[in-house]
Order: sequence, then structure tokens, then C-alpha cells
Amino acid sequence: MAAIEKRTAANGTVTYRVKIRLKGHAPDTKSFERLTDAKIWAASTESAIREGRYRKDAEAQRHTFAEMIERYLRDVLPLKSAASIYTQTIQLNWWKERIGHLAIADVTPVVIAEARDFLLAGDTYRHTKRSPSTVLRYVAALSHVFTVAMREWGWCDDTPVRKVTKPKEPRGRVRFLSDEERAKLLTACQESRNPCLYDVAVLALCSGMRKSEILNIKWADVDFNRRMITLHETKNGERRGVPLVGLALERLQERSRIRRLDNPYVFPAPPRYGEDPKHIDIQSAWDWAVARAEIKDFRFHDLRHSAASYLAMNGATVAELAEILGHKTLQMVKRYAHLSGAHTSGVLERMAAKIFAEPKEMAEA
Repeated sequence: MAAIEKRTAANGTVTYRVKIRLKGHAPDTKSFERLTDAKIWAASTESAIREGRYRKDAEAQRHTFAEMIERYLRDVLPLKSAASIYTQTIQLNWWKERIGHLAIADVTPVVIAEARDFLLAGDTYRHTKRSPSTVLRYVAALSHVFTVAMREWGWCDDTPVRKVTKPKEPRGRVRFLSDEERAKLLTACQESRNPCLYDVAVLALCSGMRKSEILNIKWADVDFNRRMITLHETKNGERRGVPLVGLALERLQERSRIRRLDNPYVFPAPPRYGEDPKHIDIQSAWDWAVARAEIKDFRFHDLRHSAASYLAMNGATVAELAEILGHKTLQMVKRYAHLSGAHTSGVLERMAAKIFAEPKEMAEA
């Protein structure tokens, strides 16, 4: 028998999900935007199953891989964060260009594995080798497309991605500034012609925020009374509060006194006629400052690693690091655990003193 379930998405979109269960046949599901279409498909499918002329992969044969990607980009991706929309649009369009001409049924694990290997062997637009981590994210984006197509649309019976070996991610990078490097870099940032670079770097070191999080801060997000910045757009999609302390607080207070009224961003781009207000671009200025400071193998994101490393070396726990950096799990911040040696040594010393002092105290008694 067929059952039709009405489903309402967070954005108010209504769909009708049909579930067909007949004895002796595997369950089948499919979603529709109109109730009429749902009823027609349910009736025709039940009839085809009883007459022995139903092929469960009919939808996978009928729709192309390109259609599946386009529907996902139109209906699913807009519900995600701005950062996810930007990166996954690039990733999914790559898959579409690569194998979009195939029917969904023809996108086998072998096809996906070949595309994965092509990605791993290729170069980025910066002419550098594409990392396993990047390829893993391409595969993860595709995996979710197949999951939605299987569970929500009924376009396929299974996801071939689950049978494909995922690239192994390397150990997390931990590159942080020494005291000498930090002083040289901040001096170079002050000497930059970019009016925001120094304050952006100070804020990154004092908070551990990502570059995109910092550049997207608006004055409405800064609460000087509470000494707090509220981040509305983060990598994991959750709103996060970041304490505003030390030199970062002083720099933003000074900047607020000369803020531009025509641009809501804390770090505004120069105004251009006919364009909406934007935040400033610091990439070229950053590259110049790193070169001037003569610091090797250092990226802007490493300021986040530096902040986390300094916190770990000053006794912050893994849980505290996760909360400050905005990680949902502890796995990502365990890379800094080895830097908290003094803190963990103190815990071990107290434990050792207690367990080995007891026999001695008992003998004296």
C-alpha cells in the first residue's frame, strides 16, 4: 500500500513524500511538489509492481547526473550557510562538468573513483597540488547530493559514494609564530598601505577567528559594553560569541571613533560608485607583509593556529579551545594538546605525589 506524507521545510516549501510497501518487494519512496503528482505516481507504481513491469532504477535511468546537481543547487544548497554555498557551488559544478552527461544509474563507484583520482592528480587555480583534504570535501559534497536524491526525491536506490574509498586526511597543520616572528609580522602589517591589515592581524591573534569571520564583522555585531563580537556566519553554521580583549579591544575602540557611516563593515572596502558596501580585501597586503617580515611557510589561517597554540601553552583545556575556536567536536583541537605540557605535567605531578605519598605517611603513623 502507498502512504503519502506531507512535509514542510524550514523555508516553508511543501513536498509530498510517497512510501510504497508491497509484500515481496523492497520499499520505494519518492517526493513531489504537488499532491496530484504524488497520487498519480503511487497508483501507477503500485500497478507496475503487481504486473511485474516495474524497475526500481527507472528514475535513475530517467534523470541525468546534471539534473540531480542542478536540483540540489536550486532547492537544497540555498538553505546552508553563505560559506557552504560558495564552496559547494564550486565543488558540485566541477562534478557536473566532469560527469554531468551520464544518467544517474550510470554513475557507479568506478566512475566516481576515477574522478576522485583525477582531482588528486590535478592542480588548483594557484598551480599548487590539490590536497587530500580538498578532495575529501569534494567527495563529501557529492555524497550529500546522492543522499538527498535517494531519501527525498526517490531518484536512486543507493548512494555509490559510500563504496568509494575516501582520501586520507593528513595530520592537522600546527604552524604558529615564535615571539620574534610575531613582532616582525605585526611591524610589517603596521607598515602596510592597507589601513586595516594590522587591526585584522591583531584581532586574529587575540581571538582565533578565521579570516572570513573577521572581515564579515559589522559594527552592529560589536558590543563594547559586553566586550563581545557576535558572529552570525560561521563555518559550522552556528552563531558564536567571541570575547573582545586586550589590544584587539583597544584597536576596535579606536577604529569605532573614525568609522565610515556609508559602510556597515568594521573593515570596509573603499567606496565605488554604484556598488554595494563591501569589506576590504587584504590578501595582497598580507602576502606583502609576510614577505617583508621574511617569514617562511606561513598563511593567514596560521594566525588562528597561533592563537590556539598560545592558549594551549597557557593552560587552556581541549574543551576550552573547542569553545573559543567554535568547533563542534574535540577532534579538531586535539592537535594542540601536546603544547599544553606544563598543564598536563602539573596534573600528573599532583597524582604521583598523592599515590606515592600514602605508603610513606602510613609507615610513619
